[in-house]
Amino acid sequence: MANRSTLARKGTATRAASRARRHIRVRKKITGTTERPRLVVTRSSKHMVAQIVDDTVGKTLVSASTLETGIRAAEGKKTDKSQQVGELIAQRAKDAGIDTVVFDRSGHKYHGRVAALAEGARSGGLEF
Repeated sequence: MANRSTLARKGTATRAASRARRHIRVRKKITGTTERPRLVVTRSSKHMVAQIVDDTVGKTLVSASTLETGIRAAEGKKTDKSQQVGELIAQRAKDAGIDTVVFDRSGHKYHGRVAALAEGARSGGLEF
């Protein structure tokens, strides 16, 4: 839960504190297993990172990011690049033998770049 340092003033939560609470609430319900690992989305102001994690062993199986040279050099909006990351993670997951995942949006709204990444992963063949 949020402590005093993450609250702007008593009773008013910051955006980061609200996202942290949503993230905790989501992570209580979902875990990645060997049969169905967790697709984790990390969003910053400039970049998107997607990882497929097996929580039973605590290992990242596959990852993709907008920091990779092929996507970073591409022209287009951040939303378009996020969709490319989704397609790339789906391709790498298929190569690793992963068909279904649990989607972890990390407390972010399913909107914009997060939704574009998810749609890219679905169009690449991942099921969640």
